[in-house]
Amino acid sequence: MKLLFDFFPVLLFFVAFKLYGIFVATAVAMGAAFSQIAWLWWRKRKIDRMLWVSLGVITVTGSATLLFGNETFIKWKPTILYWVFGTALLVAAVAFKKNLVRSMMEHQVSLPDDVWGRLQVSWICFFAMMGALNLYVAYNYSTDAWVNFKLFGGLGLMLAFVLLQALLLAKHVHDKNT
Repeated sequence: MKLLFDFFPVLLFFVAFKLYGIFVATAVAMGAAFSQIAWLWWRKRKIDRMLWVSLGVITVTGSATLLFGNETFIKWKPTILYWVFGTALLVAAVAFKKNLVRSMMEHQVSLPDDVWGRLQVSWICFFAMMGALNLYVAYNYSTDAWVNFKLFGGLGLMLAFVLLQALLLAKHVHDKNT
């Protein structure tokens, strides 16, 4: 359910784009992001940092897209998010000797330190690659192709990456009841 909630603005962006075009889709995505924050604030009074970052990026890139009538700005949004997340992981590791992937997942799984390190590096590389891939599609294909990639390609690659990670980590996971 959380995955659907997290992709709510992307889904609405996709539908609005197919029906009305990039500028309406941008406004819809911005409205959806603000609605997410409002809903979570009303329900829990706590908003995940990642959602705040996403709201900030959609607000800046979406506003620039609408203000200047230039779709290039909204096409940068996924890249900015991917690179912010990757940079946060890298800075935490290098500057603070902190593994944020471990911090987020260690309550669900116990892994050796070297595996946690490789996992963090793989996420940093994945985010860097996804940001670059988004720009490649944005600048080399039509806006329609980019929107399709944003939803299906981005989501598909993320799911494939997570499944691959799960398969690689499975050999390190042991049942605590045995």
